[in-house]
Amino acid sequence: MSIIQPNADVYIPDGVDFEEALKRTTHLAVGAHQDDLEIMAFDGILKCFEQEDMWFMGIVLTNGGGSPRDGAFKDTTDEKMQEVRRIEQKKAADIGKYGALAQLDYPSSVVQDNSQSGPVDDLEALIELAQPEVVYLHNPADKHDTHVAAFLRALTALRNLPRDIRPDEAYGCEVWRDLDWLPDEYKIAFDVSEKPELQTALLEVFESQISGGKRYDLATLGRRRANATYYASHGTDTATSMIYAMDLMPLVKDANLDIKMYVEGHIDRFGEKVEGTLDKL
Repeated sequence: MSIIQPNADVYIPDGVDFEEALKRTTHLAVGAHQDDLEIMAFDGILKCFEQEDMWFMGIVLTNGGGSPRDGAFKDTTDEKMQEVRRIEQKKAADIGKYGALAQLDYPSSVVQDNSQSGPVDDLEALIELAQPEVVYLHNPADKHDTHVAAFLRALTALRNLPRDIRPDEAYGCEVWRDLDWLPDEYKIAFDVSEKPELQTALLEVFESQISGGKRYDLATLGRRRANATYYASHGTDTATSMIYAMDLMPLVKDANLDIKMYVEGHIDRFGEKVEGTLDKL
């Protein structure tokens, strides 16, 4: 298959044939930027790590341009920073033993422009070949515009697929806004307590972001620990690390289901929960 952007590439850490690598995929994540996959989709990375019958594939939509930088990267040009981030993402794929990694190299402006068909076309082609059972996306209530755009492009691609090859599960995950506010009955809680050293290694590999002024490693691990502790108010901790997610399968299954109404439903339920507690007390 051909990928539209000239500098896009697919990296196969264990070197197997491209088509074979994609077809073995069971868990797939679509992230906007380099390091998003490791923050939002560690559940899939962990489930597939060193398994014979489960393989994780990551897709990064943008070229990573325009990221904040300081310290050792303060004077790094944007072009060089993009190259550094691509290399870091491949290192993460090696550490996490991904089955495949696609970096599609789109500028954020293209991903955010819903009149541009390229991102959807590339995603549709890759996902159709991979046919994953489980998909991890950004959540539609994220506060980062490019993350929400990446979610929308990926959802469109999934909806374009024949129904019989759409995933069995699809989740909207935390990055730039957590999902603690979701009522518990609508909250997906992934227990990612295992392999803390792998979690740390996957986050620390993105030195351009950490040394460049954003401690995503500490913030991400701290959020996961906080999620685990604050998950249940009247019980002892059953996990040491949790990632929250929103169930996206209703949106994947029904292309006529309005995205805004779906998200507003969750927000309304949160409001009702708060109001109900206040009224009761």
